[in-house]
Amino acid sequence: MSRHVVVIGAGIVGACTAVEALRRGFRVTILDPADPGGEQAASYGNGCWLSPMSVIPPAVPGLWKKLPKFLSDPLGPLAIRWSYFPRVAPWLLRYLAAGWTWEKVEEAARALRPLVVDAPALHKALAEEAGVGHLIERRGLIYIYPTRADFEAEAKAWEIRHKVGVRWLELDADELRQREPELDRRYTFGVMVEEGGHCTDPGAYTAALVAHAVGQGATHRRARATGFAIEGGRLRAVRTDQGDVAADAAVIAAGAFARPLAAAAGDAVPLETERGYHAELSAPEVSPRHGLMPSDGKMSIMRTENGLRCAGQVEIAGLDAAPNWQRSAILRDHLLRCFPGLPRDLPADRVKVWMGHRPSMPDGKPCLGPASATPDVVHAFGHGHTGLVAGARTGRVVASLLAGEAPEIPVAPFDPRRFA
Repeated sequence: MSRHVVVIGAGIVGACTAVEALRRGFRVTILDPADPGGEQAASYGNGCWLSPMSVIPPAVPGLWKKLPKFLSDPLGPLAIRWSYFPRVAPWLLRYLAAGWTWEKVEEAARALRPLVVDAPALHKALAEEAGVGHLIERRGLIYIYPTRADFEAEAKAWEIRHKVGVRWLELDADELRQREPELDRRYTFGVMVEEGGHCTDPGAYTAALVAHAVGQGATHRRARATGFAIEGGRLRAVRTDQGDVAADAAVIAAGAFARPLAAAAGDAVPLETERGYHAELSAPEVSPRHGLMPSDGKMSIMRTENGLRCAGQVEIAGLDAAPNWQRSAILRDHLLRCFPGLPRDLPADRVKVWMGHRPSMPDGKPCLGPASATPDVVHAFGHGHTGLVAGARTGRVVASLLAGEAPEIPVAPFDPRRFA
């Protein structure tokens, strides 16, 4: 009999892992108490980008100077709730330290690039295999700026992207207008990354991958994993709120909820949630041709199957705090400023808002590798802002680890024990 692998989590990372594990001949059970790709999941509400240039970690040199503003402005693009600050302070110190120098940022970028390179092609192949190839588009992605000077203010980050292999086209005002005629004319400069792509419905895509895995023989079991039965350094079962599930191997792909499971597998990881928001307009009067990211909004804009989505914001407030829906309103209002063709008086029933939990490590790199308690448990969580784009490659890497083979990319930088 082939090894039985329990994949904990039916988000994009768990879904891709399940498909790849089946391809290797493993028996697979997907464990999650909720619907794959449902509104509770980060895989439902993210920014839709498949961005092979997402290699710059969230913290960069000088960010520490803005910490007072993060604490004082609850509606800034990055905010920390005062009530949560004492609990998150150790994580924040590691977060700031990880981006203290540009050398550290470049080191992270070199680690992350292999995880995200060719992502649109990998996802396109998976989507076609699952019968939803139309959900993955490869038109390129554009960063938009009011002026070229605004782009040059981010020159160091773009220099590092170039060093690790990212290439782009610079667009002047006329070229930008030709590509995106409905965009507000205050944007006069753009950077087109042609290798980028996007997913027009991440929730439906994730659900389709899980359904495809089930169609290939996987079992989807609705239960919440609570720990592991490990004897003599070998996994015997995954413990759940509905009893033990016998297993030869397990993958922790539980996103922002992975921390206690990692601890049960022998690893204390500094996992935190960066809460993100989106606002999605139904029946939009405009339809951008590419994914867009305005420098003055720091959000992604994407035409989806259900409307026009803008997603972004970072709020550090933990897993349990109530959403602050003003943050979605900020995204909506900036979207209106980006497109003059949108009505200023949008009725509330045309705007759907959402909040979810990015699973984030302080150094911007996921945990990817075997657990300390047993090599039968593999960590695959903590992707932060790169969960969707990195999901396809992560699934392939995890399948290799389960098979006892060398992964196709270096995984040492993602060692879950790097914070020990």
